[in-house]
Amino acid sequence: MNPETQVPHVRVSDVGRHEGETVEIAGWLYNLRRSGKICFPQVRDGSGLIQCVAVKSALPEELFETLKDLTQESSLIVSGVIREEARAAGGFEMDVDGVEIVQKVSEEDPYPITPKEHGVDFLMDRRHLWLRSQRQHAIIRVRHEIIKATRDYFDNNGFTLVDTPIFTPAACEGTTTLFECNYFDDEKAYLTQSGQLYNEANAMAFGKVYCFGPTFRAEKSKTRRHLTEFWMMEPEWAWATLEDIIRLEERLLVATVGRVLDRCREDLKIVERDTTKLERVKGPFPRIHYNDAVRILKEAGREFEWGGDFGAPDETELSNRYDTPIFVTHYPAAVKAFYMEPDPVDPRLSLSCDCLAPEGYGEIIGGSQREDDYEKILHRIREEKLPEEAYDWYLALRKYGTFPHSGFGLGLERTVAWICGTPHIRECIPFPRMMHRLRP
Repeated sequence: MNPETQVPHVRVSDVGRHEGETVEIAGWLYNLRRSGKICFPQVRDGSGLIQCVAVKSALPEELFETLKDLTQESSLIVSGVIREEARAAGGFEMDVDGVEIVQKVSEEDPYPITPKEHGVDFLMDRRHLWLRSQRQHAIIRVRHEIIKATRDYFDNNGFTLVDTPIFTPAACEGTTTLFECNYFDDEKAYLTQSGQLYNEANAMAFGKVYCFGPTFRAEKSKTRRHLTEFWMMEPEWAWATLEDIIRLEERLLVATVGRVLDRCREDLKIVERDTTKLERVKGPFPRIHYNDAVRILKEAGREFEWGGDFGAPDETELSNRYDTPIFVTHYPAAVKAFYMEPDPVDPRLSLSCDCLAPEGYGEIIGGSQREDDYEKILHRIREEKLPEEAYDWYLALRKYGTFPHSGFGLGLERTVAWICGTPHIRECIPFPRMMHRLRP
């Protein structure tokens, strides 16, 4: 609040509660239209956009001229009366009676992102500015709601958030995709691929846990689905079976999509998402056993040998048959991580499941029942030629109170991409890190 005028400072998202009142809004000039003795500055403040109406006769002449010639993304504080206007974005406008220009962007060095078309590389090099655009802003707001929805779901269903380390002494998914770091005294450390192994220890202490944080994969992939640094939501559930976590994933996704539809309609409209496709996301989701998935792919004319992992085209072929996410279960143990429990019916397979999103977005969740036998998991570690000393603490979990347990990892950015309908995952994180992208 301005201490001299006692005009309340409000956010654009809250102006509807101040109809007929004089308020001030601090923000940035998003756009400006002029029409003779009236100009229409559009101001954004991070919570929304509001069109202001500035009439020359209502302002000092010098100030009106300054406002009329203000440049895009200049910072300012506007004050005036809020009134309802059905034709305006958000349903309200401000009749301006005062303006404070905080900083005017130079006309010699103007804001580089304009309404014209720009190439992807141009925009990615200016990601720190591109985030201000309506589309990018809407995607990040949906991301925020997805994070909040998943955390609320776990919090409300007995799970405890327990953080896991970023520096680790060993791999979780495989040694070939690790980022190696120099630790103290010439010791090597690695950026985490997943919080799962530590979450298994957490589950022994708390029963139902989840972690949420960044994960890193040094995978030399340049597809629209891959990032080098991405975020995962990873629950681990003591005494749970594969069936338990499949049901949990299903309930979680239905609740999350429903919440985004309920709270982010305007954002989904900005990104031009066909929400009728999201409205079809109801449980139960179809399930396909790996053996049946191989048969379906072969019948569709795809060259695929039993025992291999599915690539993006294979996942698309399978998921395009349905309007909802699907579960593919019981992958071959050879293509999955060492910690997965073998299928007792066919030990060549694992008690695993991937959740594939529709519309070609592929795997968004990967999960399994964990191997809980000390000798069996030690054998797998040796079979994978992993350093046993790095896993001594993990093996100890199987010596002191081993127990059946299951869990999964939800890739946040892939989930955001699917829900928003974005063509590339790079738009689904504020500052994407990819194989050839480390700046800004």
